[in-house]
Amino acid sequence: MTEKFDAIIVGAGPGGSAAAYSLAKMGFNALIVERGKYPGAKNVMGGRMYAHALNRFMPGFWKEAPIERMVTREKLTFLCNEASVSLDFQDGEFREPPNSFTILRANFDQWFANKAVEAGATLVPNIRVDDLLWREKKVAGIIAGGDKIEANVVIAADGGVSLMAEKAGLKKFEVKQFALGMKEIIELPEKTIEDRFNLAHEEGAAQLFIGQCTKEIPGGGFIYTNKTSLSVGIVVYIDRLIEKKIDSHEIIREFNENPVVSKLIEGGKILEYSAHVIPETSRSRLFTDGMLVVGDAGGLVVNSGITLRGMDMAIASGAAAAEAVKNAMGKNDFSKECLSYYEDLLRKDFVLKDIATFNKAPEFLQNDRLYTLYPEIACRLFHKLWAVDGAKKRAFDELLEGTKGNRTNMILDLLKGLRAL
Repeated sequence: MTEKFDAIIVGAGPGGSAAAYSLAKMGFNALIVERGKYPGAKNVMGGRMYAHALNRFMPGFWKEAPIERMVTREKLTFLCNEASVSLDFQDGEFREPPNSFTILRANFDQWFANKAVEAGATLVPNIRVDDLLWREKKVAGIIAGGDKIEANVVIAADGGVSLMAEKAGLKKFEVKQFALGMKEIIELPEKTIEDRFNLAHEEGAAQLFIGQCTKEIPGGGFIYTNKTSLSVGIVVYIDRLIEKKIDSHEIIREFNENPVVSKLIEGGKILEYSAHVIPETSRSRLFTDGMLVVGDAGGLVVNSGITLRGMDMAIASGAAAAEAVKNAMGKNDFSKECLSYYEDLLRKDFVLKDIATFNKAPEFLQNDRLYTLYPEIACRLFHKLWAVDGAKKRAFDELLEGTKGNRTNMILDLLKGLRAL
């Protein structure tokens, strides 16, 4: 391939496809290279997408996109061995306009990449990028299988463990920066899903789990409802997993066997299992001479403990990268000074604002008490409130007894949580 491109996008996930789609719509010559056999083949995580970012430049996309369900029900569950306490929220306003969807990445990523191709981008799947092409100490393209492909700008959209960002010297990896996400797709009849999660037709639920589901490792579980399947999984910090010498498969097995979870997935057939590294605190530098970094590759994710956001951040950063390329093309200047406009756009938009808002969350979420002590206190307290054994106490007295010896930590953690979340 001897043609020089305006931009080469490495990775056909949501961030890469957003960049390619936007560039093609502007009339630029954009190439997407994807190491999977098709877009989405390697993107194993993700089950929920917040709609606002894509809706800005593709209004009403859900009318044609392969979405599964509109999420109208949110549930946060504190798990103990034999008990659970849940906060359940339902809102019909989340339907119009939709706030978020459940999706299957293999389907959605193919659709989005094809929209970029329809707009004029070129997609080449099954290509592994081995290195960056350099000219005069500036990124000038990619090297793939011995072929050198030139571009004015390379956009790295190659996921949390970004080889491109590392090759460019923008990122160094440490185990403590990442979490491991494990997910199973479990097939169930559509009516069964709607009955078990109390959903109307096409409505969806997102349920998060904290407590006895991660073997005392910081992290949590999730269930997202699809049309005829559930996305069921666990996210845990890798360094703590290694420290405790726990088999990751054991964690997801025990999660599925918990009485609360097992009732929701009962009778289901496991269609696939996948695992993926997720950036938690691994922000990279986002630009250098001839190169930009978007989405997970740049650590542009938000985990507030209540919302887990990656795809909307990737899509918005991909669109911003396209604007930065447009600006650079107009000036014929692809230096890091000119491409820094990309970070300016992210600061003005919600991406870096939301990351800054929740920048204390990762540290707070490392607190072991969130996954051990507090779920146990909640379950024990509610057990005593509803148990009738002839020795009832007032609710306030039960609360005082249940928190005895832990009140100082609880107050301090509450203050930290309010600041972080």
